[in-house]
Amino acid sequence: MIELPLFPLNTVLFPGTPVTLHIFEERYKKMFHRCITQQEPFGVVLIQRGLEALGPIAEPFAIGCTARITFVEELDGGRLNVIGVGGERFRINSVNRDQDYLVGSVEILPLDFEPQQNLLLAGRDLRPWVKQYLKLLIDADLIKLNLDSLPYDPLEFAYLSAHFLQTPIHQKQELLEVNRGTQLMENIRGIYQREVALLRSMLAIKEPAGDSQASLN
Repeated sequence: MIELPLFPLNTVLFPGTPVTLHIFEERYKKMFHRCITQQEPFGVVLIQRGLEALGPIAEPFAIGCTARITFVEELDGGRLNVIGVGGERFRINSVNRDQDYLVGSVEILPLDFEPQQNLLLAGRDLRPWVKQYLKLLIDADLIKLNLDSLPYDPLEFAYLSAHFLQTPIHQKQELLEVNRGTQLMENIRGIYQREVALLRSMLAIKEPAGDSQASLN
């Protein structure tokens, strides 16, 4: 069990993926000053009830992801631009509200053990769907990405794929909560299969219909 400062957001962070933050509230300036000076991680948790900023501290979901600070830019008034990278999943067992921000007593939540061969096979089935989806976005000039830079490790690839998804945030939280790597990749693959079909339809609609002429005769 460890103590972890918690940052409730309308965002789901996955292991190995980036999060970019602008810190302007006093309570979170204090929290990030602690994390920076003590070189400790913080926890990103999806908001279950409440607002992200300028109100009472929101109620988070129980499962989140640790984040390690990789870049800090100090701005006027003590504001900060922060970039972090997701670390490990965790479960909140209890919350301390004695400070201006939440501090959770959390346990790290590793995925259930599975044979590496099973993970590799599940990753092999997922990869072509993700590449199809991303290539559609690249060809439509909606994103810039080198597909050759995608990670080969199946779990790293799975979490990055979940990060790329443009789906409802609660669906991403459900993915974060999956405890088996093969199940995670199967769930992500099902979403991508639907998203590829949907994206193809959307992009086809945007294609010019061609010249059409109407006759009054």
